[in-house]
Amino acid sequence: MADFPHLPYHGCNCCSVSRRCFVASSIAAFATTSFLSVNAEEASSDAPLDEPIELGSLRPAPKVRIREVIFRRETPYWLGWPGTSYDLDGHRKEYEAAFKSMADSASITLEMDATPIEKQENVDAWVKKAKADKVDAVLIHLQHIHCWRWLDPIIDAGIPLIVWAPIGTAFTGHVRRIARLPKVHVISSLETSAVEQAFRMIRAKRQFEETRLLVVKGKERKEAVLERLGTKVRYIPRDNLHELFHRMPLTDEAHEIAKTAVANAEKVVEPNEQDMLNAARAFLTAKRICRDEKSNAVTSDCLGMVSSRDVPTPPCMAVSMFQDGGVTYGCEADVFGAMSLMFTSYLFDKPGFMNDPVPETVENLLLAAHCVCGTKIDGFDKPAERHRLRSHSESDLGVALQVLWKEDRPVTLVRFNNPNELILDTGVVVGNQDTPPAGGCRTDVKIKMDRIEDCRDVLGFHQVVFAGNHRRDVENFCQMWGIKVINSPEKPPREDAV
Repeated sequence: MADFPHLPYHGCNCCSVSRRCFVASSIAAFATTSFLSVNAEEASSDAPLDEPIELGSLRPAPKVRIREVIFRRETPYWLGWPGTSYDLDGHRKEYEAAFKSMADSASITLEMDATPIEKQENVDAWVKKAKADKVDAVLIHLQHIHCWRWLDPIIDAGIPLIVWAPIGTAFTGHVRRIARLPKVHVISSLETSAVEQAFRMIRAKRQFEETRLLVVKGKERKEAVLERLGTKVRYIPRDNLHELFHRMPLTDEAHEIAKTAVANAEKVVEPNEQDMLNAARAFLTAKRICRDEKSNAVTSDCLGMVSSRDVPTPPCMAVSMFQDGGVTYGCEADVFGAMSLMFTSYLFDKPGFMNDPVPETVENLLLAAHCVCGTKIDGFDKPAERHRLRSHSESDLGVALQVLWKEDRPVTLVRFNNPNELILDTGVVVGNQDTPPAGGCRTDVKIKMDRIEDCRDVLGFHQVVFAGNHRRDVENFCQMWGIKVINSPEKPPREDAV
């Protein structure tokens, strides 16, 4: 690929763009939310526009503390599971070493108590101290099957609880009693990797709480807090973004971004040099407005700005770069689309792909189509997927990535309807649809849905697709934090029910 020379920015004119049909959910979602006014002065910045901003600095990184302790009968004990032949101290060392490694991987501070609790009467004092210390969660490592009732004071105190019950410390009756309670996650297994995912559930909730989502839309400044997840949502006038774009200088960083994007792509189809530089400036503009507004994520009325010719380029490439960098950039000012992108980012350290759902009725497939897909499908620290540089399909302007998803990859689809309800489905990638011959968006992934008999029955709009079958992990997060899970119907509705 040839590098682009340093060209001065002359601006350009853009053609009209057709507006896709979009079922907006934001107004209904905020029906019971009180907005507060926000002063523009709160978001001012005197820093020069060409000052570099590290994208990762926008991602919330709260300090998350989890306290661990062992519950067991006084040793040595006689009979009872896991049995007198079970090496208590040996397995304790094994599991706690694994927990420590997983905590480091998940950026969690794990505080392990050196002394096991061996008498039920000592539990209350331990719980009171954990609550007074304001830990974010507790991890109880069970080493005796008769200690399940000891968990009740933790549940009553409302402290988020992870229970590690290795096989041999629980019957179904023990687990059934508490495993579906809010703020409780029970792992009855020998698969220690489940503990790391539990740590991520605690971390993700704190990240939601520490996030301010910037919504660039309309003409008003206002702010609210979403119930349950605790995310702050700040609306700012749409003019703020396109005016900042036009002031954003064509810096060395912009040239480097454009060159790197070309070098990393397997092919450049429609974009020219000016498109690449405009796309790079859109990325710099998005970083700057997030920092100025003290925000950790953004969603903008991108189609509105292009259709009204306020900007010469859609932000599609910037959106993909944000997603790969672990920072959410959602399009079309869709609040709960952005929240769904945050969900995959915070809980799984993977970029999500917010898409328009298209039924392919001959092959009975779901096509997930949009121009804003990240490339690091398997995780932020993993290699990029094959991709091509294309134009934004609806306007034929700017730069959008056509990401080619690997076939046979399991995927999960999620979509917040509101802070209390999430759609969840799974499937498998069976191919990619090219444009042309098809119309529509540049990344277009063919998915064979699990369980769902008819592709026309897949629920939701702007669902977020991400790599891996994480059905149980998503269900666990939602159960932990009291979010209702909805699945698309497995069978079409009966005629007499329509």
